[in-house]
Order: sequence, then C-alpha cells, then structure tokens
Amino acid sequence: MLGIVEAHFADLIWENEPIRSGELVRLAEEKLEWKKSTTYTVLRKLCDKGIFRNQESLVTSLVSRNQYYGRQGRRLVEEKFEGSLPGFLAAFTEGERLSTEDVAALKKLIEENAE
Repeated sequence: MLGIVEAHFADLIWENEPIRSGELVRLAEEKLEWKKSTTYTVLRKLCDKGIFRNQESLVTSLVSRNQYYGRQGRRLVEEKFEGSLPGFLAAFTEGERLSTEDVAALKKLIEENAE
C-alpha cells in the first residue's frame, strides 16, 4: 500500500507516462517541491514494489492507476468490512443520498459483473 506522499508521486507518473526520468524530476520539483535525490529514491521504491519501471531513463507503469486502486479498494473491503461490498457501500453512503446518476451507474456495474 502506498503512503500519501508516494500516492501523489504515483499519480504524477500515471498522469504523464511515459515520461523521461529527467522530466519526472522537474515535475516532482515543481509539483511536490522535491529534490532530485528524493524523486529517485521514491521512484526506486515504487519500481521495487512492481508498480513502475524505469528503463533507459523512461518511466512507465507496470500496473495502471485503476488496477492499483482497485486492489486497494478490494483489500479495504476484505479487511474492514469482512469482504462485504454491501456493507462497505452502506458505510460509504451513510447519511448521504446517492444521485440518480450514481444509482444508474451502480446498477449497470452490477449487471455487467453479475454471475
């Protein structure tokens, strides 16, 4: 699981990939106020986790943003809601009404993924 700082950096990569590592250093300095050494340290950690690859100074993802956050969402449901997606949705929407668009999108998603 990524920490908040790593997640911001990962999002920066996903939004700009493929990206040359030198350009990534410039963006991280501009957007995150990081030094070059910090950028390369965090990039190496994310590469070691199998999320990104830095090959010949070109940074690309091995896992898409949707895949990564989808895995994290499933882990959250498993760990905190005993695997109950309805339990998660009940907690997520507690005290708030879903819009008509959200209800329609959820119904479509359920229909597309039902057994």
